[in-house]
Amino acid sequence: MKKREPVRHIMTHQPFSLQINKGLHEAEKLFKKHKIKHLPVVEGDQIKGVLSLTDLKRISFVDAYDPNEDTLDPSVYSLFTLDQVMVSNPVTVDPNTPILEVAELFSKSEFHSAPVVEDGILVGIVTTTDLIRFLIDQY
Repeated sequence: MKKREPVRHIMTHQPFSLQINKGLHEAEKLFKKHKIKHLPVVEGDQIKGVLSLTDLKRISFVDAYDPNEDTLDPSVYSLFTLDQVMVSNPVTVDPNTPILEVAELFSKSEFHSAPVVEDGILVGIVTTTDLIRFLIDQY
């Protein structure tokens, strides 16, 4: 296993993102259209937060999770702003951060993704799924 391999090798480059002035309806469209679970929230290229599909489910009163159906109750979206639902000032990593360091970060925290930022600009996102795929490739 490559111990110092940088996260840039496993991250999603140029991830889908959501501008801070957009709403939760737009976020849901992106989650469904691209079958993703984490959206960096940006102002221009600057990271402002992260919104997860779980965050939307939490406010939409989803009783049970059916992996074959992502039916959410969008009627509550007008009750919340993106700022209220997203995680502000998320933990970020540099593209040269070792994969092992990112794995340790995820193992000690309660989040499953981290925006990858270089010189203050969003360049990617890394998730626990990316880490699992990397480990599978090692075997």
